[in-house]
Amino acid sequence: MDNAKRRSGSSNGQSAATTKVAAGAVVGAAAAMWAGKRIRDFSRQERPAGMVDWNRALEIALRMNKESALTATERAELSTYYSRLVEACVPLITEYTGRELPAGARETFAFDRVDWIHANLAGFQRMFEPLEELDAGPGVKRGMASRLAGSVNQTVLSAEIGMLLGYMAKRVLGQYDLALLGREPVTSGKLYYVEPNIRGIERKLNLPKDDFRMWLALHETTHAFEFEAYPWVRDHFNGLLEHYMGFMREDAEYLKQGLDGLKVMARRVREGRATNGEAESGSWIESFMNAEQRDLFVRMQALMCVIEGYSNHVMNAVGRDLLPNYDLISKRFEERQKQRSTGEQLFARLTGLNVKMEQYRQGEAFVNAIVDTHGREAIDRLWTSPDTMPTMQEIRDPSMWSDRLFATAAR
Repeated sequence: MDNAKRRSGSSNGQSAATTKVAAGAVVGAAAAMWAGKRIRDFSRQERPAGMVDWNRALEIALRMNKESALTATERAELSTYYSRLVEACVPLITEYTGRELPAGARETFAFDRVDWIHANLAGFQRMFEPLEELDAGPGVKRGMASRLAGSVNQTVLSAEIGMLLGYMAKRVLGQYDLALLGREPVTSGKLYYVEPNIRGIERKLNLPKDDFRMWLALHETTHAFEFEAYPWVRDHFNGLLEHYMGFMREDAEYLKQGLDGLKVMARRVREGRATNGEAESGSWIESFMNAEQRDLFVRMQALMCVIEGYSNHVMNAVGRDLLPNYDLISKRFEERQKQRSTGEQLFARLTGLNVKMEQYRQGEAFVNAIVDTHGREAIDRLWTSPDTMPTMQEIRDPSMWSDRLFATAAR
């Protein structure tokens, strides 16, 4: 697969993990302003323009994932195999959900880790576009502190993003990739299956090959239904992300103001920690946000909880009757999640990936509770409009959501 083909996808890193890295970038830039000892060293370095050296980030990610490459023949054969699985999933999910998936929303690719990195790099770049304004535009003062912020922060962010991409490339099994952030998609989303990772988990957990891949395909194909059978979901999510990026541009403007801007951001950190304490989602990054930013962030988290939890619910509801080894796969996967090393747990917490993992659990528990209490048809109300999506408080207490939705319907 050539580089143009590799880059054809856009990021589903519009997930929580990606947005958290983008949010953390502002904090990192402010902290870099105070690293006085490195001023002379970094201010003399030649470096590419912008907050991130994307070539450097790509180099780091690729260096972490040299092994397990697919040949062109393997990639073609596996893409055909996964396409057949997706086609088998579509009527099953249609029967359960009562929704049809548009024919163009089924494009499927088998990837190795390098393929996945290339496909997602562009999405990461779009997330950081507001911060690139720090090094561009009229009226930007490029004093010593500003040069330090650019040089130190670029080095740190480039390594951080490269490591995050490299880390995720080793662990992502499947992905539904769709175009977001203001770019109207000319095609529907794409389904990616990262074969080396799937193969590794299959061997490590001693899972039956075909049942495991069908189990996984049910989850990822349900994502296609969520975004394509309910087109407003894509627009709504895109709107939330655009709003979030607007906040990022505001923060970039603060940093352009030098010391006065830093004082504003430092005050926000203090106020955020004082008023938020332990953020309700358990996310450290929320302590760096003002009240309006935090409210938006929690709304995004709630939407992702539903998207991930509903996919898990459908995967389990359909897979339970379909797959002979369903119980075996579910049990071993659950045990795997509990056995993460201390290093993996720390990395997940620092990058925000722990919140992504929590989304699966909280969202699935919410969907299961609604279905168990009110029947499968009740959960269809989720997909009516943005107003019928639950808040994080309602996700934690599903009865609040059902009271709100069903009481409104009864009036």
